[in-house]
Amino acid sequence: MTNRNLLAAALLLVSVWGCSLAPGIRLDEGSAEAHGRASQPEFKVENITPELLVQLAQQKTNRVLPPDPLANTVQGPYTIAPYDVLQVTVWDHPELTVPTGQFRSPEENGNPVNADGTVYYPHVGIVPVAGKTVAEIREMLTTRLARVVQKPQLDVRIAGFHGKRVQITGEVLTPTPMPITDIPIRVQDAIAFAHGFTPAADWANVTLMRQGKVYPLDMLAFYEHGDQSQNWLLQDGDVINVGDNNPNRVFVLGEVNVQQAKPMVKRRMTLAEAIGDTLGFNLISANLSKIYVIRGDYSAPRIFRLDAGNADALLLATDFQLKPRDIVLVSANELSRFNRVISQILPTVQVLYDAAVAADIALRPR
Repeated sequence: MTNRNLLAAALLLVSVWGCSLAPGIRLDEGSAEAHGRASQPEFKVENITPELLVQLAQQKTNRVLPPDPLANTVQGPYTIAPYDVLQVTVWDHPELTVPTGQFRSPEENGNPVNADGTVYYPHVGIVPVAGKTVAEIREMLTTRLARVVQKPQLDVRIAGFHGKRVQITGEVLTPTPMPITDIPIRVQDAIAFAHGFTPAADWANVTLMRQGKVYPLDMLAFYEHGDQSQNWLLQDGDVINVGDNNPNRVFVLGEVNVQQAKPMVKRRMTLAEAIGDTLGFNLISANLSKIYVIRGDYSAPRIFRLDAGNADALLLATDFQLKPRDIVLVSANELSRFNRVISQILPTVQVLYDAAVAADIALRPR
């Protein structure tokens, strides 16, 4: 056998063996199922069928979130806190009501509560007011002022709420502290106070930090379905953080025209939308009978397969709802894989062939 014959046989063997090493992402269903059964004895690659879509829809449940601990409590009257401002009105005694003049605001004319929870009032002196309601303060001031004013008629209001507040942070347009007033406020009120969500906000990923504990809230369920259980009552010291949408992505890989990570809008995207947003299949190289959705973590995955060889099967893709971090993989057909192997080994083949020809010429008798 000549050198060139030996070379041709070797190259044929390399080409056949090289198909198993063809460049590109592929999924070996046998190996995947063997890996899955290590943690799930009944694991298998599941075909996307109408029956599967019904099953997934039945399994879909909202996240179990803790109940609002203040939901069943009766909201009492507002209690004064340090740094609040009181407005005390004594009828027929303007010198006590507006001592700095009538052209100043009620808050400027008011009586600020000191850091120690006390307030100073003429003819009464320093009195503790923190933790008391306006009704309790009115009664106390009336009793003490009666020593110098005959039958005082007195009213107490809150001119400035500065002592209690909640913080709104994260993906809102204006992260800011919000004062708590005598009107109970909820999470939705705080988000509105911060001028709403940014485009990067994950509405379903809102956390409430209270006294060292973190509670997850799904405000998407509140805004879209009216789920009042997510709209908690707020109290002094609460911190609301709106998470970002960056983790909510779907990865589209394989034989599509543009491989990319696609952000989900409000945690919603179908398989058809994911493929369509990547400019569709590469019809030259894609194996439409092997479109996979890989879900879950490495130790306990779940793999779905769509056979889109018939166009009507793509209707199933329009109803298949993806989840954050899903991987959509479109496999390559066998011919494309073979062609890639050939395109990679051809330069080597040419070099070896030229070397064999040169060797044959050198060995010919002169």
